[in-house]
Amino acid sequence: MGTIVDTLVNFWGDTGIANFTYQNGIMILVSFVFLYLAIRRGFEPLLLVPIAFGMLLSNLPAALDENGLGGIFTEHYNITNSDELNDVGLLTIFYALKPILPSLIFLGVGAMTDFGPLIANPKSLLMGAAAQLGIFAAFLLAILLGFNAQEAASIGIIGGADGPTAIYLTSKLADHLLGPIAVAAYSYMALVPIIQPPIMRALTTKHERELKMEQLRPVSQREKILFPIAVSVMVIFLLPSAAPLIGMLMLGNLFKECGRVMRLSDTASNAMMNIVVILLGLAVGASATGSTFITWGTIKIVILGVIAFAVGTAGGVLIAKIMNAFSKTPINPLIGSAGVSAVPMAARVSQIEGQKANPSNYLLMHAMGPNVAGVIGSAVAACVMLSMFGGY
Repeated sequence: MGTIVDTLVNFWGDTGIANFTYQNGIMILVSFVFLYLAIRRGFEPLLLVPIAFGMLLSNLPAALDENGLGGIFTEHYNITNSDELNDVGLLTIFYALKPILPSLIFLGVGAMTDFGPLIANPKSLLMGAAAQLGIFAAFLLAILLGFNAQEAASIGIIGGADGPTAIYLTSKLADHLLGPIAVAAYSYMALVPIIQPPIMRALTTKHERELKMEQLRPVSQREKILFPIAVSVMVIFLLPSAAPLIGMLMLGNLFKECGRVMRLSDTASNAMMNIVVILLGLAVGASATGSTFITWGTIKIVILGVIAFAVGTAGGVLIAKIMNAFSKTPINPLIGSAGVSAVPMAARVSQIEGQKANPSNYLLMHAMGPNVAGVIGSAVAACVMLSMFGGY
């Protein structure tokens, strides 16, 4: 009888029910909310579905031990050691790939991006740069709240609304904060249609939102081919640490624009991109376990992320208003909000808000200029932070 009782007790102790905590319950509810937003509301489903499901898996008790999918944190394992590799779970291996996955995503993003609107209107760079103000505002606030410089830089990069960049920088400077920072960055990217419009409307008049912009000039293929080469040379000469992100972004774009390697362009923008998003999304979501996520530090990060995103949006709109005051041709300030880098969602929000004010308004291509400028700007800002604080 004693053996049977011991067996049942051991079985009960191994169940998820026996190991369930309230933190797990909260994070499971959060994962359900993300799945709802992704599936029902259509908010960035390619990002939120794997992240939410990874979050769900990591908070089903004991699912991520060495007998299941594998704990996310790898201090106890050396996955390069063949003797230990069999003890490492699936998601642990995904998580260990995080140093290279952001660069691979940038390769795919480059292969999908048309820099034509930015080339046609180089002034868009100013809006993309101004939208990075949120990064530095959140950095300073994080310092005031007691985070060290590396942690503050990682938190601030949420304001760039670029998940891969946030993961890249945080994995270099503050790996212990990767879960909450990555989840916050991707969440705010998905919630662009909710967060940005009130800020855009508050900072613009109805007349400004109604402004129609002149059609952009045609951009030649030669310009599109030279652009990624020139940007790579200039940026990496000035900021060598930008090579993994800017270099891959521009290589992917060169694949697309040169017209000679369409198989590589197609692979980078489709098959490879989809695989990398699955791996990174699951790993990021699974890093958000209840025990490490439900803390005061995480709450501060989430709040600072909102502030960073709001300041970035406001910075883009305000610089567009200033530029409009001195421009010979009208600039609709709504396109400045697209400088936060969430491609192409932020540009679509500018288009939607412009058409609400003036149904004949078409701002999408104009907004894509600051939008792709923001991708470059957020990567450069992250690498500036890495150069400043990576040696400490």
